[in-house]
Amino acid sequence: MHNAPDRVAIIGGGMVGLCVAWFLQERGVRVTVFDRDQLTSGVDPVGAGSSWGNAGWLTPGLATPLPDPAVLRYGLRVLWRADSPVYVPPVADARLARFVAGFVRHSTHRRWQLAMRALAPLTTTALEAFDVLHAGGVRVRTRAAAPFLAGYRERADLDELLRELDGVRAAGQPVDAEVLDPLAAHDLEPLLSPQVRHVVQVHGQRYLDPGRFVAALADAVRERGGRIHESTPIHAIHAADATHAAGAAGTGRVVISRSTADGHDADGNGADRPGGADGPGADEEFDAVVVATGAWLPRLAGSFGVRVPVQAGRGYSFQVATPQAPSGPIYFPASRVACTPVGDGLRVAGMMEFRRPDAPADPRRIRAVVEAARGLLTGVDLDVRTHEWVGPRPCTSDGLPLIGRTASPRVFVAGGHGMWGITLGPVTGQLLADAIVSGTPAAALAPFDPLR
Repeated sequence: MHNAPDRVAIIGGGMVGLCVAWFLQERGVRVTVFDRDQLTSGVDPVGAGSSWGNAGWLTPGLATPLPDPAVLRYGLRVLWRADSPVYVPPVADARLARFVAGFVRHSTHRRWQLAMRALAPLTTTALEAFDVLHAGGVRVRTRAAAPFLAGYRERADLDELLRELDGVRAAGQPVDAEVLDPLAAHDLEPLLSPQVRHVVQVHGQRYLDPGRFVAALADAVRERGGRIHESTPIHAIHAADATHAAGAAGTGRVVISRSTADGHDADGNGADRPGGADGPGADEEFDAVVVATGAWLPRLAGSFGVRVPVQAGRGYSFQVATPQAPSGPIYFPASRVACTPVGDGLRVAGMMEFRRPDAPADPRRIRAVVEAARGLLTGVDLDVRTHEWVGPRPCTSDGLPLIGRTASPRVFVAGGHGMWGITLGPVTGQLLADAIVSGTPAAALAPFDPLR
């Protein structure tokens, strides 16, 4: 017999962790969120990791698995090119090598199709979950991406997107897209340069300012009685029933051990010594815990049977001024550059840098994004930038997130969404909250089993 938990800890205060907290509150659970300090000057501490500076797209029609057959088509050498939009630094790192080997192994058309079919039940309900959040009091609304444009210099690249969208539809995710006349496209978005000769408009997508939305989500969790401890790294999770077989009822509670210092080793994955450099902090007991620590997920989840590699795929972004307000998001898929209206300007985002999450920002990656976007926008000076940022997206080698129970019936994980943590955060929170409270995960979560 399953006993629904009364108090649950969520470790990680980004989009995914806060959505799990909010939907647990909807089901009457008391929640406490612990968020490690990833604070950049001037940034709200909660959600300041990979949630804060990304493109903010809510695009279920484009939420495809990261391992892509193009990796094999263009050759592995592209991964080590310094100007490549997907970059692997040439360093001796066994864990990174294991991840890249798995990533390449899954970069086939057949595995892409299987992963896309697994994601479709989440993507088809992703936007509805945002509407539930807004109806429940999250005060920052999503915005219709009208238009959402994908632009190309070459027709062959556009045809590649159209084939990919056919694969998305075949997997069960509807997506409505049309090829525009170039003059009509430039009327819709004057920021497109004359070099952009082939344009697709994708209908039914949305976008948001991720920093503002995550801050509003944190406010809503607090207003409903949730506690949020910022700048509070967690050293360890202790659950006596960690080795119970699947389906075991389990006894007792789970203990969260805080650190008085971060305790991370040079690898960014956490020191083995208790509590880090300054020893352990306070312990606190809960009925269950959810690990939603993004690219740092293996540090706490590994001892509970989670063996799927989670690698930081670091994205970079910056802000530029525009001669007129952008009409909506712009995507340059051949260059892997995403542009989103944020505040008074345009956020330009790109790059997938497989590197340790705590590594310093590499200015060369910003320059790579700049050069990839150069010539594609009219009236935009890419050399005058503000709000330069890097954040570690949590990527799995098979392109599927980790959502569900671990080897302990009291320890759950939610992470590994890659580029789609913003899009899939609310539906992940919905489904995982239901599974935690009911004891029975939805069938849609089966492909994302953390113990796979």
